[in-house]
Amino acid sequence: MATGKINVSVENIFPLIKKFLYSDHEIFLRELISNATDATLKLKHITTIGEAKIDYGNPLIEVKIDKEGKKIHVIDQGVGMTEEEVQKYINEIAFSGAEEFLDKYKDSAKDSGIIGHFGLGFYSAFMVASKVEIITKSYKDEPAAHWACDGSPNFTLKKAKKTTRGTEIILHIADDSTEFLEEGKIGNLLRKYNKFMPIPIKFGTTTETLPKPEGAKEEDPAPTKEADNIINNPNPAWTKQPTELSDEDYKGFYRELYPMQFEEPLFHIHLNVDYPFNLTGILYFPKLTNDLNTQKDRIQLYQNQVFVTDNVEGIVPEFLTMLRGVIDSPDIPLNVSRSYLQADGAVKKISTYITRKVADKLSSLFKNSREDFEAKWNDIKIVIEYGMLSEDKFFEKADKFALYPTVDGAYYTFEELQEKLKANQTDKDDKLVLLYASNKEEQHSYIEAAKAKGFEVLLLDSPIVSHLMQKLETSKEKISFARVDADHLDNLIKKEDTQISKLSDEEKETLKTDIETAINNKSYTIQLEAMDSSSSPFIITEPEFMRRMKEMQQSGGGGMFGMGNMPEMYNLVVNTNHELVSEILNTKTAKKKERLINQSLDLARLSKGLLKGEELTKFIKRSYEMVK
Repeated sequence: MATGKINVSVENIFPLIKKFLYSDHEIFLRELISNATDATLKLKHITTIGEAKIDYGNPLIEVKIDKEGKKIHVIDQGVGMTEEEVQKYINEIAFSGAEEFLDKYKDSAKDSGIIGHFGLGFYSAFMVASKVEIITKSYKDEPAAHWACDGSPNFTLKKAKKTTRGTEIILHIADDSTEFLEEGKIGNLLRKYNKFMPIPIKFGTTTETLPKPEGAKEEDPAPTKEADNIINNPNPAWTKQPTELSDEDYKGFYRELYPMQFEEPLFHIHLNVDYPFNLTGILYFPKLTNDLNTQKDRIQLYQNQVFVTDNVEGIVPEFLTMLRGVIDSPDIPLNVSRSYLQADGAVKKISTYITRKVADKLSSLFKNSREDFEAKWNDIKIVIEYGMLSEDKFFEKADKFALYPTVDGAYYTFEELQEKLKANQTDKDDKLVLLYASNKEEQHSYIEAAKAKGFEVLLLDSPIVSHLMQKLETSKEKISFARVDADHLDNLIKKEDTQISKLSDEEKETLKTDIETAINNKSYTIQLEAMDSSSSPFIITEPEFMRRMKEMQQSGGGGMFGMGNMPEMYNLVVNTNHELVSEILNTKTAKKKERLINQSLDLARLSKGLLKGEELTKFIKRSYEMVK
């Protein structure tokens, strides 16, 4: 029997591990299962190349809970260790057994799937255990070894009676970690971190019902047998080639990832690259809402099928964090707890690749099945618009397939819009003006007025569209956006539609004074316009620039521009050719004139969605009085 001190560079590594090295105690199980997986894959490799003349068989990893004895057992059927190897790989923790193995077999083992974290990962066991034992027997013909340590730098190492190949790790659970003796807790951890490990993991047993034997009576119970409860899928979809998978396979894997998600994904993107870095995965476009905050942290990051995190910031561009799925890469640099990404060139290359791959997939969908792409537009537009705003390279590609729907359900690319509208939707500066509505119901009267003049109205209703329009206006020549209820619409009236006012200049001045006196509100600028007599008498428009700045401020962009609270500013456009306006002008009683003006203004405010609260109550009361 040997005794000694673990060769560490600090007085006692265990308090350090407990307090600082690992961010979350629950990952001890992930680390131990990862080590067991490495041990099993090592055995597979050396038997495959003929170095070990033994039967690989169908090994699995088993996790057992001994609640009464306050122990957890993690058992594998892998390469095992000799006493000398335990001394080297467990006691001299600066040495990594997996790294040495990979270096020794660097040519033949590059695709073995070995995780490569044996060493410090094992010591995470002391976060939950007051004592840890290792009972291990190598595949070589050497005696088994038994190592034990109570969390101090002191250990014991002696021969063991184990006769079967592999390693058993026994954790004596500390008093402050007894929640890890609950089956539900361990089951959840295994499903969280090890759901797709490449070696089957057994946790408990399940009862299987067998067919009744021939001649059995109907009332006879069916025979049963106990079967291993394998809790993982060792061959998840992303480890296969796209040619091996059908659409139903991809949908089935989505349900496996998100069992509580009942809606099918819209489409998927299979990632598979081995140069200049290794990365596989499947990303899904789910149906998205306009709420940007509820969508994130649904992509799972794996390293050689070991779950690392669902915070993929840095690896996946921010605009794609609203997608779902899996990314797996051994080349993503992690700290020893595998929980935090480090900023480096490899991560940036991966992010660029994912962006390009998504853009290419979207472009392909648009070209090959435009009708289907249009049908899905409302469910995916938030990702595409966000990407166009935040990633210039994505903007360049997306500009060819991003769609601009009209209120009537037609869809155009930007290039198609320019071609269609340049003849009759330009302003006095020869700029193409793209009229749009942000809410089809609220802006209905304005939409109808614009359509009556022959203008096309887009429906742009995502929460970030103001920011995107700003970018489009600066990146493209001679175009501007104007909401359908904006003042810009006045500049688009065609010359042949120009109306001659029925009022003299003197009458106009009188009318303007009367209205300003009656409403007494500096937020409104009165504009007298000669319009068709069938148009509304009072129309409220808002300066496009001011309205857009307010929207950007509300959606979080205000700080970017150093803006405080934007003031309320509106234009009250008065149709001098309307019959009601003539009646207002000719009304002799000041009280009646004021009531007509305020009623007309409130109707315009109601149409614009500005009449609320006490003012709305007063308007309703006044309306009943007028009807009566």
